[in-house]
Amino acid sequence: MNKINGFLYGLLSSASFGLIPLSTIPAMRQGMEFWSILFYRFLFAMLALAGILLLDKQSFRIRRKEILPLLFLAFLYDSSAIFLFWGYKFMASGVATTIHFMYPVLTTLIMMFFFREKKSAWRIGAIALAVSGVFFLSQGDTTGKVTWLGIFTVLLSALGCALYLVTVSQLKNLEMKGLKMTFYVFLFGGILLFIGIEAAGIGLQAIPDRTTWGNLIMLALVPTVVSNLALVRAIKNIGSTLTSVLGTMEPVTAVCVGIAIFGEPFTQSIALGILLIISAVTIIILKR
Repeated sequence: MNKINGFLYGLLSSASFGLIPLSTIPAMRQGMEFWSILFYRFLFAMLALAGILLLDKQSFRIRRKEILPLLFLAFLYDSSAIFLFWGYKFMASGVATTIHFMYPVLTTLIMMFFFREKKSAWRIGAIALAVSGVFFLSQGDTTGKVTWLGIFTVLLSALGCALYLVTVSQLKNLEMKGLKMTFYVFLFGGILLFIGIEAAGIGLQAIPDRTTWGNLIMLALVPTVVSNLALVRAIKNIGSTLTSVLGTMEPVTAVCVGIAIFGEPFTQSIALGILLIISAVTIIILKR
């Protein structure tokens, strides 16, 4: 029963993360910039996580030496989220989410070149599969929206996520539970984002209507809080490897939402590209 629950939690975590475009794109169509959307996402998610921490009677106290690492993690998380949302302006949301899903491939490259992780044929083969997948995605959009600039933008999102994961794994002085760390990443991420918005003279946009309020709250709760909580439960029941494999639902969900809700194109070339990237990521996770 624990394993069944673990699989269900893993599917819920990855599928809910894939719902990011469902709330983000309607808000952008209402004239909201991704800077403001992200700020509200962090704000509402932080408040929800604070409530969970209070109910769980966890302390909010952190040590002084943990502030800088948390600020750096928040910066990486901000960067990843900004480039992903920006990528939605260049291409179909399902394609963008699939390219973002290459972050385990980039994590492997970082570990190979900077932390001297052993090179092997299966790693090189998986990376080649992922690169081929990106090529087919770039050729498969009949609307012509997928450009190399857009691909580069979303790859920066995947790189930010990969650097975030590598940094978490390498930090030795962060001794806190995952939910508490996520709370502070969202808190500091929101602060950094607000400072950036004000410094650039952009200004924080007001939420225009009730529908957008609902979309932003759903963005904070479903692909953020629910996804994180389900992820923790899944890892506890079935381990991190199987949970990571179930993460392949992220691009699948995003593609289905894009086709069904936003009328985005789905060609044989896009299908092949998604299949190649999911295969590459699955090979890397299982081999680890």
